[in-house]
Amino acid sequence: MQKELILDATVLETLVSAAVAAPSIHNTQPWRFHADEDTRTVEVHADLRRALPITDPAGRALHLSVGAAVLNLRVAAAHLGWDPVLHLLPTASDPVLLASVRLAGPPRTPPAPGPDLYASIGLRHSSRHPFTDQPVPDTVLDELVEAARTEGAGLTRPGATESARLLALTADAELRRTMDPARLAETRLWLTDSNEGPFGIPYDALGPGDAGGRMPVRDFTGLERGHHQPPERFEEHPRLLLLSTRNDHPADWLRAGQALERVLLLATLHGLRASMLYQALEWDDLRWLLRDPSMAGESEPQMLLRIGYGLEGPATPRRPANDATF
Repeated sequence: MQKELILDATVLETLVSAAVAAPSIHNTQPWRFHADEDTRTVEVHADLRRALPITDPAGRALHLSVGAAVLNLRVAAAHLGWDPVLHLLPTASDPVLLASVRLAGPPRTPPAPGPDLYASIGLRHSSRHPFTDQPVPDTVLDELVEAARTEGAGLTRPGATESARLLALTADAELRRTMDPARLAETRLWLTDSNEGPFGIPYDALGPGDAGGRMPVRDFTGLERGHHQPPERFEEHPRLLLLSTRNDHPADWLRAGQALERVLLLATLHGLRASMLYQALEWDDLRWLLRDPSMAGESEPQMLLRIGYGLEGPATPRRPANDATF
């Protein structure tokens, strides 16, 4: 006889601990969770206290972050034997209720073939360091493309010429950001010492700049209170991936966040590191230019990823599960 599955405090802590391990812009962690034990449903709410009104006025990055947390919650639920049934934007009258996951297990049918990504949740960290020039095998890239597709998104693999164009747009966006005092001030609010709390980016996790000037990583010079790291040489031929969706509405942003996290977890399983080059997505005119002209369907850019082999990025802090629930 199969053991009965119960949504109790221990299970909820496991689910939320997995969810809050998701990436978020500036590690703002803009999510809160509420469990209904009677219906075995976990609601995922936006935490608007952790929004970025200047950098992210439309809430795209917030929805991407929440979508990534939702994917982790689903992966954890499946790992525990549940069948997670997802509803995006379930209540039109509550704009901060972005998703609900009903635990309808055990599954009636065997799970789809593929690896259990649960172990990757605690191992996945963004890396702002240089990668090696070791190429990523095509078979692995194909798996990442399929992972995005299962969540309703497209993942393209730009060649050298297109990658150079995307990096140039990112560099343009980064230059704009460094010349915008309001955006810099907003960013400064989320830079922290390691012992200052569970939010934000610790100074030692920022990573170096590119000594060769090719990789437009976020420039935190002048914001780091003396924690600036010396520049290093980044890989000469970066492997970029462009994540896109068919449409560009809040539900699409949530789908993109789930696709992003599934790709990141699978990349982690394959020993890959990843960093997110989101700068051009923060400017409407540059985001439009990111579009891949070869994409007939998923043509709305949502994230530019850089992946490769190299140093593991340092873990950034996370709020405890009980602090993220209400």
